[in-house]
Amino acid sequence: MQITLNSVVQFHFVLKDADGSVLDSSTGKDAMVYLHGHDGLLPGLEKALEGKAAGDTFVVTLPPGEAFGERREDNEMRVPISQLRGAKKWEPGMQAVIQTQYGHQEVTILKLGHTMATVDINHPLAGKTLQFEVDVVDVREATSEELAHGHAHGPGGHHHH
Repeated sequence: MQITLNSVVQFHFVLKDADGSVLDSSTGKDAMVYLHGHDGLLPGLEKALEGKAAGDTFVVTLPPGEAFGERREDNEMRVPISQLRGAKKWEPGMQAVIQTQYGHQEVTILKLGHTMATVDINHPLAGKTLQFEVDVVDVREATSEELAHGHAHGPGGHHHH
């Protein structure tokens, strides 16, 4: 079965930057699972998976516009230090997670005051060209429940609401 709209896809990946350094990998973990055509992946990666089938392996290079977007220099926000998640003690340059109206967001700490922090809200990989090595593990039709929820269920996917 080929990957088309409403396919549930399982795949393993290795993510590298333009220098070939490994940034992330699903090796030794559950495969990634997503519902194709429902904005569950980076746009360029989803486009590259279109038409592939279980057993296919490929490499795709994504420019920033098809990955985490271009880096915006003015993309800063002041937040209470108490809202930063991920460490007990903070220093500039560290990654943190904050809760926004759009859900959890990774940020980079730029400056710290007594109670407030200035954070860079660009994704840490914004502005970077990325390379994905992909191994498609499984492709199946989505269940009616998955379609209603707009995401895949099962290993590596969401299990409930």
